[in-house]
Amino acid sequence: MNAETPIPTPLDVLIVGAGISGIGMAAHLVQKCPGRRFAIVERRARPGGTWDLFRYPGVRSDSDMFTLGYGFAPWRHDKTIVGGDMILDYLNGVVDDHALRERIRFGQTVISANWDSTAALWTVVLDDATGNRSTQTARFLFVGTGYYDYDDPYDAEIPGLDAFDGLTVHPQFWPEDLDYTGKKIVIIGSGATAATLVPAMAEKAARVTMLQRTPSWYLTRPARDKVGTWLRRLLPARLAHAISRLKNVRMQSYLFEKSRTAPGAVKGYLRKQLEDQLGSDYDREAFTPPYDPWQQRLCLIPDGDLFTALNAGKAEIVTGKIAQVDRTGLALEDGRHIDADVIVTATGLRLRLLGKIALTLDGAPIVPGEHFYYRNCMFSNVPNFAAPFGYLNASWTLRIDLVGEWLCRLLRHMDKRGVDVVTPALPADQALVEDHPFESFSSGYLQRARGLVPKSATVAPWQIGMDYTADRKAMRAAPIDDGVLRFERAPAPASPGVAAQ
Repeated sequence: MNAETPIPTPLDVLIVGAGISGIGMAAHLVQKCPGRRFAIVERRARPGGTWDLFRYPGVRSDSDMFTLGYGFAPWRHDKTIVGGDMILDYLNGVVDDHALRERIRFGQTVISANWDSTAALWTVVLDDATGNRSTQTARFLFVGTGYYDYDDPYDAEIPGLDAFDGLTVHPQFWPEDLDYTGKKIVIIGSGATAATLVPAMAEKAARVTMLQRTPSWYLTRPARDKVGTWLRRLLPARLAHAISRLKNVRMQSYLFEKSRTAPGAVKGYLRKQLEDQLGSDYDREAFTPPYDPWQQRLCLIPDGDLFTALNAGKAEIVTGKIAQVDRTGLALEDGRHIDADVIVTATGLRLRLLGKIALTLDGAPIVPGEHFYYRNCMFSNVPNFAAPFGYLNASWTLRIDLVGEWLCRLLRHMDKRGVDVVTPALPADQALVEDHPFESFSSGYLQRARGLVPKSATVAPWQIGMDYTADRKAMRAAPIDDGVLRFERAPAPASPGVAAQ
């Protein structure tokens, strides 16, 4: 669907974003609410979201495809830790299998969205990148724009970077024509992006140096899931996918819980992996973070590819603080100098909820940080609205599947009752004890964004859970009409020629 193609007004549901969240929600609507009229608006020219944007060397997920994939769309390959190209192919397959492409309006950026209580409608203002604006109305608004700023990554304010005579690149905006063959590369950062770039760039570069201020914890696992492959050959695809997904969820949950309750044991396990990969005399200082495992997300190293590059002498890890970038490279505070032809600033993302949409309720700004989450997706006292935030300790898609399934239950319930408006009602005098979802994570991008996301309470339904298994059980068991949701009919339009009383 192009920008000029008219779509029905009002829609039942308008979905913002054609990434993992938007595609997942749309597919759930097709399967479970086939009568609903919906459309997707997407600022880019293609579906895929993050996986269409990120094109840096080696880009891949740190989640396996049994959990990064949807529960309703089985993963059919032996390799389960895969690159961005295979993830993008998978998402495009879901789009086509559910006939979603014809429902997507590409090249459309949502500028604002206002809920009009009188009409019981969202009015969404769109910009088509040439400056032309249009509006679209909808009964229900689902914002699936992810969690980070597509336009402005985090600026680590590296001193002297402007003085560098070589090329500076941020992974979020990787040049398609960049040839780094035979170049000296310095990658600033030690997170998942840096750990992915190092082995990929080491294949062609003269030398790759990963410059880290503090080390990260690394988890090595095979890129191929032998049990998943075996199950897929014995069982129907959906059943094999479901069993493999459950297995991996439980493995991830076990490691996360162990990291919380017995961090010393998990450190020992991860250090044993490092010793197996690098030898018993490896530099422990370079691989020992000043925090426990899972206080920041573990960096997944499929098939030990980072360590293979280090062992081959194609890459190195240097720990130190930058004093100044000069014309030829980076001067460190301890006096060392690292020569560079290309500097890659893998310094992190800037978290941004709702994709910079100016969200209002009857013209008054909706500030996410002033609301509580309801059932992991809706905002307290905001009608007909959902904007899910994924898991920090597991795949984002796990949340999207739960939310998509629950929202379809909600919409069917509204049809049955003949109501148009649903609001998670939180009385002003109801005191909730806050339990911020970022509290136990020390990652810089999360701490910088604590006030940008809705609050989470210690009790359901006003919380954003980080335990998929518990959330799955709770969301499926909880009644829709739980005494918290307030249901209403849309006001009847005034008859022509009849003055309002």
